[in-house]
Amino acid sequence: LLSLPDAPPVLWVQGDVSLLNRPMVALVGARNASSLGLRMARRLALALGGAGQVVVSGLARGIDAAAHDAALATGTVAVQAGGVDVIYPEENADLAAQIAAKGCLVAEHPPGLQPQTRHFPLRNRIISGLSRAVVVVEAAARSGSLITARDAADQGREVLAVPGHPFDARAAGCNMLLRDGATLV
Repeated sequence: LLSLPDAPPVLWVQGDVSLLNRPMVALVGARNASSLGLRMARRLALALGGAGQVVVSGLARGIDAAAHDAALATGTVAVQAGGVDVIYPEENADLAAQIAAKGCLVAEHPPGLQPQTRHFPLRNRIISGLSRAVVVVEAAARSGSLITARDAADQGREVLAVPGHPFDARAAGCNMLLRDGATLV
């Protein structure tokens, strides 16, 4: 993260800090993911973990949660928008507890800070900054996942995307990334 122009001065971490020293790939995507998108995220996370990569994501519902869950056994890092002890969304509290026990929770904001809308794009630059590549599984044309992909490109990371049906709004962002030169998954 030190190479980022807006590198966080401090990170709060809970869990297995050694995971931050391993090679990482981010898996991000839609909160309202399709069943096919969730299956793809799980399969990619399992394959990446099997290849020795730590899976990084943002602990959001949908694609993020599926990726974290599938990578618990091999290593996952959840970058949070608020304090490391503030779980958002609350529905992922059990998953966050499992990540704290087997993986790693990371936040740039101090403990106790509630996430606000402006914190999520800041979180996304850390997700991409920790990773050697960002894979977007599903994303609408205006989505936080595309912010992560843009950050990755700006940081010199590889951007990959899973194509989707042209009539599915959840695939519009991925299809745009592919049109603009992202690597096809």
